[in-house]
Amino acid sequence: MLRGNNIKKVNSLLVRSFHSTVGNRSGGPSTPINYPSLEIENAGEKQKMNLFQAINNGMDIAMQKDSKAVVFGEDVGFGGVFRCTVGLRDKYGASRVFNTPLCEQGIAGFAIGLAAQGATPIAEIQFADYIFPAFDQIVNEAAKYRYRSGGQFDCGSLTIRSPYGAVGHGGHYHSQSPESYFGHTPGLKVVIPSTPIEAKGLLLASIREKDPVIFFEPKLMYRSAVEEVPIGDYEIPLGKARIVKEGKDITIIGWGAQMRVLLQAVNMAEEKLGISCELIDLRTIQPWDVETVVESVKKTGRVVISHEAPKTGGWAAEISATIQERCFLHLEAPIQRVCGYDTPFPLIFEKFYVPDHLKNFESIKKTMVY
Repeated sequence: MLRGNNIKKVNSLLVRSFHSTVGNRSGGPSTPINYPSLEIENAGEKQKMNLFQAINNGMDIAMQKDSKAVVFGEDVGFGGVFRCTVGLRDKYGASRVFNTPLCEQGIAGFAIGLAAQGATPIAEIQFADYIFPAFDQIVNEAAKYRYRSGGQFDCGSLTIRSPYGAVGHGGHYHSQSPESYFGHTPGLKVVIPSTPIEAKGLLLASIREKDPVIFFEPKLMYRSAVEEVPIGDYEIPLGKARIVKEGKDITIIGWGAQMRVLLQAVNMAEEKLGISCELIDLRTIQPWDVETVVESVKKTGRVVISHEAPKTGGWAAEISATIQERCFLHLEAPIQRVCGYDTPFPLIFEKFYVPDHLKNFESIKKTMVY
């Protein structure tokens, strides 16, 4: 509970209003923030990389160590639209890194067949918004392959990569966050990294995972997120959240590009409200780390969950329901969800649509004074 001066400080701020701007969302150029890097045990030599370079490095290592690994998708042969596969065709040849027709259903179906025959396919869907023509192949074939064959066959070596989320100018066909569609499907794992170090480690774990994995990459962070990334081989376990920042008054939960937005909101809340925030990066949407979240909420009693996808049916709703079931007697305030609106993703109104740090800051204040 907040008492004395702290609660007066919070109440005095409730009268203020804020407006979103493109420059300050996601810790943009006008509001740079330092996101804490994950420490990798026995990391060895490191090299400065942005997020797409770390992903490229991860695929390079996977192909180096697994001769059955192949990379394919639209335009990947000459580096891909975001340059994630640049140089791989020159290094491993056109039989292992190659372009496909503009047919997402075909890309997914071909990848499932390769995986079922023992290869390690790393398929790229150029934008997450384009993944829906492949929905039947992913949900009804890849996810159920092992189950419907009674365990005789599987396509567990399949990884599908795809960039997702807002980027400032993408509009409704280049900005969507479809993670909940796939998180709802038994048989799939859904992973979303937020930093270069984690992107590489989670991607290598996904490629070697024995279940099909949908790996969504925050395209907003491809070039803007830069870290000293270990150049060696390492994995980050799937299904395990990261506590980015420990705190005691409120739990803040997110994933992907939203983590920088949330860190900015947390910094603002701690400075202006005098509170202590615990920030959790879920990293894996399915299976998600229930234990870490529940332990945190039982400690703080307050929760804000934020994602870019529309609010209704978003993954925040699943997290909220689980918290309500597991932590009801520990809650000091209603669970808050700060999400995109239930509309198509707008182009010229993106700055009003996205759940930026100011919206999250307002939600933190509201939760603290409840």
